[in-house]
Amino acid sequence: MNPRHAMSSLLVIAGTALLLAGCGGGSGSASGASAKPSGSSSQTTSTGVSTAVKISNFKFSPASLTVKQGAAVTVTNEDSAAHTATADDGHSFDTGDLSQGATQTISVSKPGRYLYHCTIHPFMHGTLVVK
Repeated sequence: MNPRHAMSSLLVIAGTALLLAGCGGGSGSASGASAKPSGSSSQTTSTGVSTAVKISNFKFSPASLTVKQGAAVTVTNEDSAAHTATADDGHSFDTGDLSQGATQTISVSKPGRYLYHCTIHPFMHGTLVVK
């Protein structure tokens, strides 16, 4: 094999690995919020209404969701790339990195308007309104 070709291949592999690693946020939580391990496909509030955010085509859907305080919100990544749902304030909630098909449940007990984003793809934004 040509040494130049081998070096080019290594550079492409290293660059791809760096892109795939992304810059995801941790999976910490703060008081008033919690993140539960993935595994459940749907959560319901005390009123029996399912509250879910889907990630698809590099967008959160719905872009804005209103829930009662303490309601469980299931975030599911239906996209081909890893994503996060991280509160803009840096501490209210963070799903951590969600690979394709992964699910994480978050809950916020303090009423308010929580803007959030994907730390890997900062152009992705959503809003969680807690009443």
